[in-house]
Amino acid sequence: MAIGRSGSSSGGSSAAKAAVKKALGEMGFNSSGGAINWFPGHMAAATRAIRDRLKVSDLVIEVRDSRIPLSSVNADLQPHLSKKRRVIALNKKDLANPNVMHKWTHYFDSRNQDCLPINAHSKSSVKKLLDLVEVKLKEVISREPTLLVMVVGVPNVGKSALINSIHRIASSRFPVQEKIKRATVGPLPGVTQDIAGFKIAHHPSIYVLDTPGVLVPSIPDIETGLKLALAGSVKDSVVGEERIAQYLLAVLNTRGTPLHWKHSNNRRMEGIRYEPEEKHDYNLKDLRPKKKPPNVSDVLYIEDMVTEVQRALYFSLSEFDGDVENENDLECLIEQQFEALEKALRIPHKASEARIMVSKKFLTLFRTGKLGPFILDDVPEVNTAS
Repeated sequence: MAIGRSGSSSGGSSAAKAAVKKALGEMGFNSSGGAINWFPGHMAAATRAIRDRLKVSDLVIEVRDSRIPLSSVNADLQPHLSKKRRVIALNKKDLANPNVMHKWTHYFDSRNQDCLPINAHSKSSVKKLLDLVEVKLKEVISREPTLLVMVVGVPNVGKSALINSIHRIASSRFPVQEKIKRATVGPLPGVTQDIAGFKIAHHPSIYVLDTPGVLVPSIPDIETGLKLALAGSVKDSVVGEERIAQYLLAVLNTRGTPLHWKHSNNRRMEGIRYEPEEKHDYNLKDLRPKKKPPNVSDVLYIEDMVTEVQRALYFSLSEFDGDVENENDLECLIEQQFEALEKALRIPHKASEARIMVSKKFLTLFRTGKLGPFILDDVPEVNTAS
């Protein structure tokens, strides 16, 4: 068996890309939409509104997904963002491989871009981000007594979670929050408007706008779109859960990730705590079934489900006699793994929607970090000569 050894944390494979193109070929592709209408039309209007709000902002926190630090950007707005004071917040760092994350921070440092991996739900993590924001704004204190910070990012990178955490921190610092008055750029000079935000510092007064700017991701190719879909920034219904699950399996197999799972936890490949019952009632919106074996907690139930999934993928890959760098072989392996996952996830064999049920549960395990931390984007090579 041949395995693409790009590591279990980042890196792609020509076979994975070829398999993806083959699997999705019938859908057609166009970066502006085409057969795949990635985003609704109203997003363009939202982008125009962001440009206007950027004009009155003194600093921008651009939130990206740590698992896709480059795929979760809007290329069209980057020139506008790069002209502003900016901090790139790589959110969901708990879902990203820490062994690769430091390479990403080095990459952004080499491009003179302030970057900080964060967990938007962690108070200490968000405080570090706000400390960096204050440092970045020190140079404008003398010119402007009131400073505005705007949070932007593509869908589902954690903008709202970050703003909620900032709100809690701001409320603890300044229990009585004041309204902001700032001159706005427009056809009538001197016109002011109320802007809602949270005060996070005094002398100077620094406010974070309470409504994030939603960016439309740039999707130059099908794989970028699939990375966004896998991370949850594109609705599953746009591409289809089964295709996203196929892409995830292609990535895992070409990286040899299931083979690494054997060494990650001694218990996982040795078996599980109990024998699953013959039948379960399944709720597609949750990993937890309506009925589960007696005396088994939800935590243990899901942990054992993860164990079964990892064992199924480990054995299917280790016993595979094909070449995962060959797109036809990879496609056959993925088909075998869908059958193995149906058993591992305890999907009723006669279920008419078995594949979609497998896909939804499998994607949930990945997105919640149960399959381990990942970074899907490759770290660009840094040109040290420049």
